[in-house]
Amino acid sequence: MNDLAEWYRGNARDLPWRRPEFDAWGTLVSEIMLQQTQASRVAVEIDRWLDRWPTPADLADAPTHEVLRQWGTLGYPRRALRLQDAARAIVERHGGEVPRDVADLLALPGIGDYTARAVAVFHFGDRHPVVDTNVRRVVARAVHGQGEAGPAAKRDLADVEALLPATPADASVASIALMELGALVCTARRPDCDACPIAAACAWRAAGYPAYAGRRAPKQGRFAGSDRQARGTVLRALRAVDVPLAEAELAPLWPDPARRERAIASLAADGLLVREAGSLRLPH
Repeated sequence: MNDLAEWYRGNARDLPWRRPEFDAWGTLVSEIMLQQTQASRVAVEIDRWLDRWPTPADLADAPTHEVLRQWGTLGYPRRALRLQDAARAIVERHGGEVPRDVADLLALPGIGDYTARAVAVFHFGDRHPVVDTNVRRVVARAVHGQGEAGPAAKRDLADVEALLPATPADASVASIALMELGALVCTARRPDCDACPIAAACAWRAAGYPAYAGRRAPKQGRFAGSDRQARGTVLRALRAVDVPLAEAELAPLWPDPARRERAIASLAADGLLVREAGSLRLPH
């Protein structure tokens, strides 16, 4: 892990949430945004978000329609609603300060195991295994000699826990270094093994890079023409106006009435729009 830590210090990307002045709230916001969204896109948006709502209290008091507009094209807009719910809980339960304890973080609305551990480790410097897709891939190759990680498994946390140094400060660096290694070097399609700081200890390399024969995680369906694209089209139209939009005005944007109806109904069920008297609007 010493070689990996040294590699990280010399090769880490310059990302906003790694700035020394970034607070716990900024770290929490970044982790929510980074779920299923590329770091490069989040890096563009996060400063705008934090300039507007620099504390949990600011976001808790914000109109929800403005939160959804600011979320823009980051994707999966339910995350914006859950982030606002978490902000309100932080104000109500913790006096507006993001808690440090993983159990307290997990008790916040919309905060899962990965996000809770990430905040505790990457901001507070505590020692916990933090496992995302990149980390799982590095461990699958370096430890288990498999070319792919396969579906998430219960052993993932234990595998990473066993790799962490004993001291919290060193473990925190090792956690982010494992993640960065998977993002930059030990990538899914074209791993750059010659540039890998732990290549000498990699079980997959030692075995001659055998083809992966295990189970694979299911692939997401095509976006073009999907219900996800229809949802995005409807929500984008609502974000562009300040008044309710008649449902009939959406027909030219998405001509397929059945898919359009499914998109509207699912957005309403998720709390992302309000449907009333033949018109649609963002929630207040």
